[in-house]
Amino acid sequence: MLITETTLKDVYLIQPKKFEDYRGYFSETFNQNKFIKISKETFVQDNESLSLKKNVFRGLHFQTPPYEQDKLVRVLKGKILDIVLDLRKNSPTYLKHEIFEISENNYTQIWVPKGFAHGVLILKENTLLSYKVTNFYSPEHDSGISIDDLSLGISLPVNIDKLILSEKDKKLQRFNPEKKYF
Repeated sequence: MLITETTLKDVYLIQPKKFEDYRGYFSETFNQNKFIKISKETFVQDNESLSLKKNVFRGLHFQTPPYEQDKLVRVLKGKILDIVLDLRKNSPTYLKHEIFEISENNYTQIWVPKGFAHGVLILKENTLLSYKVTNFYSPEHDSGISIDDLSLGISLPVNIDKLILSEKDKKLQRFNPEKKYF
């Protein structure tokens, strides 16, 4: 398992080893002994998300304290752009974002720690995501920031008006510089 730092403090890309032969493949997708180099948190819930169409956008989501979550995200089928935005006021990468292409072909996972807004743009029909989280879902602490906030400088390869959003995501507010998210 190869763990690589990104330009965002505390965000990591994880590349599990994949052993392939004529039958298919085997891979250890998670190992606590190796993962402890990144975080000592424990996972409490696994989530799965299927997006039927290209250009579905989910995000930019996060949960507020005390229900904030770390996430370990991977693509089981299809391809996404994974967007992470640092909302930690005391972080050296505060308000910086990075976009990662993750797919079933590159077999990459991403570790998104607490304090980050997270979103995914679906690049292929029938894309299936799986992600582990370190805290349970709490509807009262569920939050997000609208992807159409130009002040964030997030540039997607598709126009905002072409995104397929949930009703909840259509109502997300723009970033508020006066607010302390984390």
